[in-house]
Order: sequence, then C-alpha cells, then structure tokens
Amino acid sequence: MAPKVLVSDKLSETAVQIFRDRGIEVDFDPSIGKDKEKLLEVIGNYDGLAIRSATKVTEKVLEAATNLKVVGRAGIGTDNVDKVAASKKGVIVMNTPFGNMITTAEHAIAMMFAVARQIPEASASTHAGKWEKSKFMGVELTGKVLGVIGAGNIGGIVCDRALGLKMKVVAYDPFLSQEKADKMGVEKVELDELLKRSDFITLHVPLIDSTRNILSRENLAKTKKGVRIINCARGGLVDEVALAEMLKDGHVAGAAFDVFSEEPATENPLFNLPNVVCTPHLGAATTEAQENVALQVAEQMADYLLTGAVQNALNMPSVTAEEAKVMGPWIKLAGHLGAFIGQMTDEPIKAINILYDGYAAEMNLDALNCAAIAGVMKPANPDVNMVSAPVIAADKGIKISRTTQGKSGVFEGYVKLTVVTDTRERSIAGTVFSDGKPRFIQIKGINIDAEIGHHMLYTTNRDVPGIIGALGATMGAHGVNIANFTLGRTGVGESAIALLYLDNPLPEDVLDELRKTGLFVQVRPLSFDL
Repeated sequence: MAPKVLVSDKLSETAVQIFRDRGIEVDFDPSIGKDKEKLLEVIGNYDGLAIRSATKVTEKVLEAATNLKVVGRAGIGTDNVDKVAASKKGVIVMNTPFGNMITTAEHAIAMMFAVARQIPEASASTHAGKWEKSKFMGVELTGKVLGVIGAGNIGGIVCDRALGLKMKVVAYDPFLSQEKADKMGVEKVELDELLKRSDFITLHVPLIDSTRNILSRENLAKTKKGVRIINCARGGLVDEVALAEMLKDGHVAGAAFDVFSEEPATENPLFNLPNVVCTPHLGAATTEAQENVALQVAEQMADYLLTGAVQNALNMPSVTAEEAKVMGPWIKLAGHLGAFIGQMTDEPIKAINILYDGYAAEMNLDALNCAAIAGVMKPANPDVNMVSAPVIAADKGIKISRTTQGKSGVFEGYVKLTVVTDTRERSIAGTVFSDGKPRFIQIKGINIDAEIGHHMLYTTNRDVPGIIGALGATMGAHGVNIANFTLGRTGVGESAIALLYLDNPLPEDVLDELRKTGLFVQVRPLSFDL
C-alpha cells in the first residue's frame, strides 16, 4: 500500500505534486492545520504530515497518530512540534534549514542598512509631509566592523555579503575552525572581543541553552558605545528590556529586530523607540524561499517514506539515499545484534557498548547506533524504533558508548555489541557478506557463521556427544524443519553453542522437551524481523 501524507498548512501545488509524482497518496487541506479537533480525528490515517507554522503537533495529536512516521516542517523553526513526544512515539521530525538561507541573510543585511540610515523613520516622516532632512543623519557601512555571532549557513552568507560591502567582519562561533574562517575571509574571535570591537552586531544562532540571552545585560554593557544590533535569528537571544534601556541612554545607537522573545509580538520593550526597526518575523518571507522550503520538505518526506533516507531530521541521524542503499544491510545487522541480546537479557541493562571494526567503522555510526539500541530495547518495548530507542534508553539511565578500530581480522568489517547488567556482560558480533546478507560471526566469544532467520533456536551446553542428535530428533519428531544449523565451542569438552534457523516457530512443549533432556544449560527461542 502506498504511503499517505496529509498537508495541513498552505504549501505550493508544485510541492504537493511531488508527492503524487512519486506514488504517494496525498490529501491537501490547509484548513485542518487550524482545526485541532479535525486534525485529531484524521491524523491516524496518515504516514506523513507536512506543515508550516499553523499546525500544532502536540503530544495529544501524536497519541492519535497511530500510523505516523514523519512530520515535515517547511521552514526552520519547529516550536510548533512537540519533539520530545515525537521521539518517544518514534516519529521523525524534519525541517528545511537550507531553503530560506539566502532570504534570511538578505533580510539581515536589509535591516542593517535600514537602521544605519534610519530608513523607516525617514520614510514615515516624508509620507507625513515633513521634510526633516537634517534629522536623519546616518552612518556608512563601508569600513565598519561587523560582529557576526554564529557563522554557520545563514551567518556565513551574511559574512560574504558584508565583505562585499567592504566591511571588516569578525565572527564568534565555537564550531568555526581557523581554516574555515580564513577561507571565509573573516577574523575568528571570542565573544568578548567581538562585543568590544563591533560597530554592528548580527545574530545567527539557534535558541538553545548555550545561546539563550547571549546578549545579556552584562554582555550588552561590554559593547562599543554607538553599536547597532540586528537580530533576524530567534527571539530570546537578547535581553530586550536591557537593550531598550541602553537605546534610551544612548549606549546603543540602534537596533533592528525581526524576531522577539514572545511571538506574535503585540507588545515589546523595543516598540516605539527611535531608531529601532521592527518587522514581523519576515526573515523567510519571500516567494522564492517559501517555494524552496515547500519543495524541499516534499522531497525529504518522500525519500524517507519510499527509501528510508533521512535528511535534516532533528531527532534522528541523517542517512542519505546513497547511504541507505549501502548501509541497509548493516542497519539490519545492527538491529539483529541488538534483538539477539535483547531477547536473551531478562534483567535491567546498565550499559550498551558498540564496537565498529574496519569497513563498518567508516559508516554513519549514529544511524547504526540507533538501530542497535532499538534492537536491544524492542523485546521489552515492542513499539520502539530507531527514533525512540535512544530516548527510551536515556530515560532508563542506560549508558551508551561506541568504539571504532581498523580492520583487525579476516572480515573487512564487523559490529560487536556488548550489553552490561549488574550480573554479567553478554556480547555478539556480526558482519555483512558480499551477498548483502547479515550474519552472526561470534556469540559469547565463540566463533560461528550463522545465517539469520525469522525463527531461530539458541542453545548452550557442555561440548558432549548427543547434542546434535537430540536437537535433530526432537525437531523431526514434532515436524519442525531445520533450515540451517550452526555449532561453535570454546574447546573440546568445554562450553558450546548451537544456533538453528527454523522454518516455523517452536511450540512451548518442544522447548520443554529439550530442557528436560538435561543436556542443555540454556534453551531460547528467538525471532528476528527480516
């Protein structure tokens, strides 16, 4: 059955057609985004939900979304989506961070010009029939120092445009390398240095704990007298009350804000102050940007629903379409390794350690980690998936670690998963053969070569005669066909294991019969989603 998507906000017809052209059934009804009850009523019918800012994807909506796999936001901000609830539900949340980069950067430059030359006030004055030419004395941008807080995608474009205006650009960004700064033609500085030297300061960072109130009262006081501040990023980055006071006492010469701590902003300390330019969150409001983000979200959602490719997800590692093709068998392997240990472990898990060797160590390890953790958690949490598993593991206090190493054995690469409880460590390793099939290659330190089947039986025993006969005779007596049979041992007469790939699940009475033979230390039925 084809995936089904609901578009509940205004999206371009071209974007809607992308879904249809790729074989996805789509319902386009922008009225639903503003109708909470209607959304709750219909959301259970859809695999995907495409939105802008009107639709509120709350915990209640997610509870009703029994089939939902992905929410796609045409734009950057996802404040209207409960991402924690989505993660616990296993729903991927995507945004489109690149579709409006140029538009937002251009708006920041426009706001800088506007506050430098007092254009809005001069325009209003002239419209009122006044000719107050001497009142609106501005400053040139050429030769001025622009401090850019956040030199990522949008901030980087602002830097480029500012250099074209012959400004000197200093940038503060903990993730900006010296090599990248040199390539961009900007000077990398610490925040205090930027505050002290900048004639203009523009912000281009997300609102997170480390950036919230980054221009606090204390930091605003460190700025150069006569500075002008531009914020087209996120409300909450600047102490608006402190800024208003410094605008009034003349320490700050001007400000231009497109975003505010509370939106919609009907009241704000910055409103009605001279030489403060305000716009109603217009950073992405161009025809080109709105079209770009709509097309981008449609492509991303379609890719995920049809191929498993994950792009620009906020609660899941990204996996490109190309990676999905190559990594598909390895993601399955990681899940199978986790599922094996998850089904074998009956006590609380303290830690999950994952080792990636050789070829496997060069892959998208975040995605493989998620698959392995999901496999471990699934037996106790049937609805868990790659999105929700890390959240559930964190809630349970499970410590996750991973290690990489170069090729160390006969295999080009492998994955080894170890789970730690209060009483033991249990490990299993696997690889993917050239035929694309995942295989178990080691259990409990015992080397094996086991194909993975939907129904399996795992036994442990002392290495004594009669084990193979007992297993074969019992299976035959009950009409259970063995598709594959793998044995391994630590040494003659020592610990041994058997792994049987069966055509059908084993009835409980067959398991009891095997246990009653007294030959086995452990008898465990296993199942794997292939």
